[in-house]
Amino acid sequence: MEASEITGVVGAIIGVIIVIRWGWKMTMWLWVNPKRLETALRRQGLEADPYKFWVGDLIRMVKMQQQAKSLALPIHSHDLVPHVFSFVHYVVNKHGKNSFMWWGPTPRLVIMDPALIKDMFNRNYDFIKPPMIPITQYISSGLAFYDGDKWAKHRKIVNPAFNLEHLKAVIPIVFQSCNDMMKKWENMLSPTDETCEVDVWPWLKNLTREVISRAAFGSSYEEGKQIFNLLTEQAELVMSNVQKHHIPLWRFVPSKENKRMKEIHRNVEATLEYIINKKEEAMKAGETTKDNLLGMLLESNHKEIEEQGNKKNVGLSMKDVIDECKLFYIAGQETTSALLVWTMMLLSKYPDWQGRAREEVLRVFGNERPDFDALSRLKIVTMILYEVLRLYPPIVGVDRYVEKDMKLGKFFVPGGVQICIPILMMHHDQQLWGDDAKEFKPDRFSEGISKASKCTPVAFFAFGGGPRICIGQNFALVEAKMALSLILQRFSFELSPAYSHALTTVATLQPQHGVQVILHKL
Repeated sequence: MEASEITGVVGAIIGVIIVIRWGWKMTMWLWVNPKRLETALRRQGLEADPYKFWVGDLIRMVKMQQQAKSLALPIHSHDLVPHVFSFVHYVVNKHGKNSFMWWGPTPRLVIMDPALIKDMFNRNYDFIKPPMIPITQYISSGLAFYDGDKWAKHRKIVNPAFNLEHLKAVIPIVFQSCNDMMKKWENMLSPTDETCEVDVWPWLKNLTREVISRAAFGSSYEEGKQIFNLLTEQAELVMSNVQKHHIPLWRFVPSKENKRMKEIHRNVEATLEYIINKKEEAMKAGETTKDNLLGMLLESNHKEIEEQGNKKNVGLSMKDVIDECKLFYIAGQETTSALLVWTMMLLSKYPDWQGRAREEVLRVFGNERPDFDALSRLKIVTMILYEVLRLYPPIVGVDRYVEKDMKLGKFFVPGGVQICIPILMMHHDQQLWGDDAKEFKPDRFSEGISKASKCTPVAFFAFGGGPRICIGQNFALVEAKMALSLILQRFSFELSPAYSHALTTVATLQPQHGVQVILHKL
């Protein structure tokens, strides 16, 4: 046999081996492992629909979500779960609270027991974030997406940016941005009756975008706003394409959406790197860092590197800082704007609570600018915000993942299983909150969060829990209290007949067609 023939035979054998090996891996991923995990879960009394090769429940899940999204809710209904969590609602109704579903070939265990959720949140090294599909990295990675020692390092460095001193610095920023917004509203008022109809959703998005732009980047906030506009488009692209990216190799398909996501990713990274380098130079020249999150993050990072003696892998890299800046936007703008828009919608529906909140604001502040210390005395406003976060949580659910076998209460969770924590369903559960769980009743929080639910102090998960509890929760609440107080000082508002009670989830729970209200000048 000639050398060329031998080479051809060897090449063919190698090719066959590669194909067999690839085929075996695919078989393990798409059939053997799913069936093994399914057996382990069913032996514990956990129920689910049978596994469908490759797709699992994804096709039905998408269909149910699309159908639910096409329908508006009755104007006074707060029964959001069938609309927002349509497939999880179906699974729990059919198989009970101890059930699971299929995210492609991966089983997702639904956990709705508050004690088990608290245990998971506290064991953050055991129950970690699910592996990210590449598309989600187009939005952000950063602190909220890390686990283990990497998470601990980032949390330590990022934490000083959200201390009390910086929260106080946010007050004039919120006042300036909110005051500018309300002056524009006043210019829109009819001269005859001093009323106007406004879709407050785009206004509140712009408000929180400007606040976080100023708070994050200081003097570079205009450049920050450009980044946030791109990230808003990116979030919409990611959420509308996330199901496709569970198909192997789909991210390499040169579709229009994939090309645009990559283009936005490059532009955002380049612009942020420019802003960060400019901030570094300004700090070297003696510029203060106390008025913006980026400056405080960089100062904390430098301190950490100095304390560790410039060792390898100490502190945050440029890529790390860029990711944290993107996360400032996702967590700081999206969630607060969602909280404010649902608060205005609910206070429009419940004028008695709007009146009680206004009376408190005027009693505490009069017509003066609210200050940081006095914001903590707004008990009724705080109760209202908590109830909004319960009924309309910006983050409707979170996931966890176990890499190896774990014990969780009475359950044995095999390695490779994801866990779904449906926060919205927990917040609407009548066993936890009583028969009025789907009603707007802020006075359930009159004695604080720990005594709000009926049977357990741990049923409110708007900010997560455990060591990973949202680092920006105080920032969000201070901003929301400040903005709401200023609006209540100047306007009363009611829902417009044009309002459609339809919801959608784009990173956060949002009004699908805006929130149209009629403003009345006070």
